[in-house]
Amino acid sequence: MITPAFELTQDPDFLTIVIKVPYARASEFDVYFEGEDFKFYAKPYFLRLTLPGRIVEDGREKASYNTDKGTFTIRLPKEIPGQYFEGLDMLTSLLAPKKSRSAKPLVEEIAASAELSEEEEEEFDWEIEQTPYKDSAESSLPLQYCYGFGNLRSGVFQRLQDELSDVIDIKDPDQTPVDERRRKRLAAEAAKFEPDHYLADFFEDEAVQHVLKYKPWWVDAHKEMTALKGQSHQDQDIHTVVVFSEEEREQLRKFTNKSYLLDKRSRHHVYLGLIDILLAYCYEIRVNEGDKNVESSWNIRKLSATLCWLESFTSIHDVLVSFGRRVLCYPLYRHFGLVTHAFKDTVMILQLGKAAVLKCLLDVHKIFMENDPAYILNDLFITDYCIWIQKAKSKKLAALSESLQKTTLTKSHIGFELEELEAAAVLVQEEESMLKAAGRVSRQQLPSSESETSDCEESSSTSSETEGSDSDEPASSTSEDGEINSVQDTLQGERTAPLIDCNGLRQGTSTSMFEVSDEKSKVSLQSTTPPGKLIEELEKQMRTAIRLSEQPEGSATPGCILQEQEENRVSEPDRLSEDTDGRGNYLEVSSKTNPLLFHCGTNEDED
Repeated sequence: MITPAFELTQDPDFLTIVIKVPYARASEFDVYFEGEDFKFYAKPYFLRLTLPGRIVEDGREKASYNTDKGTFTIRLPKEIPGQYFEGLDMLTSLLAPKKSRSAKPLVEEIAASAELSEEEEEEFDWEIEQTPYKDSAESSLPLQYCYGFGNLRSGVFQRLQDELSDVIDIKDPDQTPVDERRRKRLAAEAAKFEPDHYLADFFEDEAVQHVLKYKPWWVDAHKEMTALKGQSHQDQDIHTVVVFSEEEREQLRKFTNKSYLLDKRSRHHVYLGLIDILLAYCYEIRVNEGDKNVESSWNIRKLSATLCWLESFTSIHDVLVSFGRRVLCYPLYRHFGLVTHAFKDTVMILQLGKAAVLKCLLDVHKIFMENDPAYILNDLFITDYCIWIQKAKSKKLAALSESLQKTTLTKSHIGFELEELEAAAVLVQEEESMLKAAGRVSRQQLPSSESETSDCEESSSTSSETEGSDSDEPASSTSEDGEINSVQDTLQGERTAPLIDCNGLRQGTSTSMFEVSDEKSKVSLQSTTPPGKLIEELEKQMRTAIRLSEQPEGSATPGCILQEQEENRVSEPDRLSEDTDGRGNYLEVSSKTNPLLFHCGTNEDED
């Protein structure tokens, strides 16, 4: 027989069941309903449901078949008009046989049964009972420790150690007690915490602030539920804010119905583990803005100590501290704001009821199923959570959300000295800003000192230019003695001038300024000759001046002397090594005697 796809809806007076039976023989089908039982048969489909409320056969029932869609629609009247049937979207629970809905064992003591029923009705205490420590011998300890949903599994990792080594962080959990797991987890988190990464996300939080603005689907659903409650709507209207997709309904139909025998301590661990898984799921949905990627499975199982370290928590505050520490140690975004937002999101999901919780668990189940090593966590935790939550009482979830909302979590609870790190980083940032400000002031004062240095260099260059430059035009207005004396004075000044720059340092270069025949341009020629060559050049120039002064009267006119000197000055740039781009020209000292000195005419009329 094939179990068909089905869907249940209700109004104040009727329960509507839509059954999809494609390719069935619509002419031959049977429907049976009485009280809480409903059965449907149309070859090859068979459906049996145990309803959360009673229905009655009074002539108002109707059934129709849509040949195009291949669906039967059956409307059944409620025995008590206006009664709300809770849990119509919990399909796995509806498929369970009526006799197996009780979680009681087949053999039990009568007194214990009465005590158990009283515990189910009393208000659940979220603070676990503490018992005095008893030092027991090693021989009395169990060989294997339990883990998984409700601590109902053991020995799994001995058989699948190779596959599960990439899924969980604890090594050999079958031989590791719960307290030792917790100590190892805290030590691993302390070693993994990186202050630089945390401070980087704390100061440069543009990406974090962007994901904090994202609104998951439960935000709008919670607003809708709050608005309906404010308008005093019925419970059935409030529960319709969470709707399952067809894919999620198919997931529910594939689950096998189970009953779980959990004592008070185990139920406590199950509820706290549920909070831990929801916190990790809320972080994953927020940072990826609702999209799934290859890191989704890693994020959820790494942030949940229940999944990664097989942790069994004892209080809600311990769950929040563990989640906060792991958020600041492992994922890409390590910001305390993400911890607080995941905390608020989990409160909203629990307030929406078990339908919202089941929807989140189904999404986690799908994420793990698509990941190769993480699918084992479905067998250990998520599948059991999906089946168990359908039978959980809404009052328990409401009480859990209220207790979670009252719990506070601050940075001091995390244990990484976050506030001290932030204060020290702020001080360092202020010191760096002060150093930058001082650097800007010093750079503003630097141009004034550079201008003073440039003025000193310009004055030195001007003086050397004045001493070492001659005019291209013949100075006919000066006398013969004055010209010769000026040449001698110039040479003497160059010989005796100290080679010291404006900064008080000895220089190995001399600078000469030559004016070329072009009146509009002045070429600055610098000679970078060593001091020895400079002295030889000055001596040659001195001999030339002496030979000119020793010539007999009338042998050469002053004009000839000046012309010879000017032509000698003009011809010297021909021996310069000039760059192709017209930049600095360097003087090359030649040992050859200027032939113009011997070809100078003696005619006084030649000028």
